[in-house]
Amino acid sequence: MHTIVKMKSIQMNIAFSILMIFGLFAVSQTVKAQEAQKQKTFPNATDNHRCFKCHGHKFFSFFNDVTEQKVIKRMNPYYVIDSSEFYRSNHRVLECTDCHDGGYLKFPHNGQLQMQPMPTCLDCHDGDDVTAKFHFNEIKKEFDASVHKKMYSNFQCSMCHDPHKYLVTARRDKNIKKIVIYDNEMCLSCHSDIVNYKVLSDSAPKNITVAHDWLPNQIIHFQNVRCLDCHAKVQNDSMVDHQILPKASAVHNCVKCHSKNTILMASLYKFQSKKNRSENGFLNATILNNSYVISANRNTILNKASLIIFGLILLIIIIHTILRIISK
Repeated sequence: MHTIVKMKSIQMNIAFSILMIFGLFAVSQTVKAQEAQKQKTFPNATDNHRCFKCHGHKFFSFFNDVTEQKVIKRMNPYYVIDSSEFYRSNHRVLECTDCHDGGYLKFPHNGQLQMQPMPTCLDCHDGDDVTAKFHFNEIKKEFDASVHKKMYSNFQCSMCHDPHKYLVTARRDKNIKKIVIYDNEMCLSCHSDIVNYKVLSDSAPKNITVAHDWLPNQIIHFQNVRCLDCHAKVQNDSMVDHQILPKASAVHNCVKCHSKNTILMASLYKFQSKKNRSENGFLNATILNNSYVISANRNTILNKASLIIFGLILLIIIIHTILRIISK
C-alpha cells in the first residue's frame, strides 16, 4: 500500500513538473511576443532606452574615472521623462535624437549643447503632407496673433504642448469632461504654477478663482468648459483655437453659451459625433449627450406645447375678464 502511494506521489510530481515547464515556456513566448510587438509599434524604443535609463528615473548613476567610484545623483525633476507617457503621446514613434542633438548620446553631456536652439514644431509639421489635414499653417497664423506671442516673443509651442507627453484628445476621446480637464491642465500648468510662470513674467500668476469672481457656479464651469472656449477666437478650420485673446476680449456674456446657437457648438463640441436633432427633438443634442447647459438643451415639442398652454391660459384670463365686466 505504501509503495502504491509513493508511486502516485512521484507521478503527481512529474505531472506538476511538466506543467511548470509548459507554463514557463508559454510565459517566455508571451514575453517574446510582447517585446516583438513593442519593437514593431515603437521601432526606436531600443535607441530611446539609452536616454530613458537615466531620464526615466529620479536618480542616475555613473562611474567617476577620477575618484574610481560609482556615483549616484538626483536627476533634475524637470528633466525626468515618464517613458509610459511618452509611448502614449503623439510623438511615440520618434527617436530622442530626432529633436535633441546626437551629441547627447555621449555622457557626460557637453554643456554647449544646451546653447543650441531646439527645433520648433513647425520645423517638422510645416509642409508635411501627413499632417496637412491639421492645418498647421493656419495654426501658426493664429499663434503669431495670440496674446502670448505678442507679449512674449520667445513663447514656444512646447510651453503648452509638452512634446514628451502631448496627446490630442479632441479627436481620440468622446468624453467631454476628460477633454476639458486635459486641455485646462495645459493652461493651469503655467497660470497656476509660479515657477513656470516666472519663466516668462516677473510678476506672479493671478489667482484663477479671484480673476473669475464674476462667473457664477465657478466649479461647474471649470469642470465642463475649457479655458480656450472663452479666451480664444473661434476658428472654423482648426482642430483647436490657438489665437488666445487679451483678457478684456474674453467672453463675459452668458448668452454666448447659454443660447440656442451656443459658441460651444463651434469649439468644444465641434469635433464630436452629432446626433440628428429629429431623433429626440432636442436642440444641441451633442451637448445634451455630455452635460446640461441652461437654455441650450431644449425640446422643440415642449417649446411649442408651452407656448400653446401659455396662449390658452392668457385667452381664458381675457375671456374671464370680459365676462366679469359684462356681468357688472
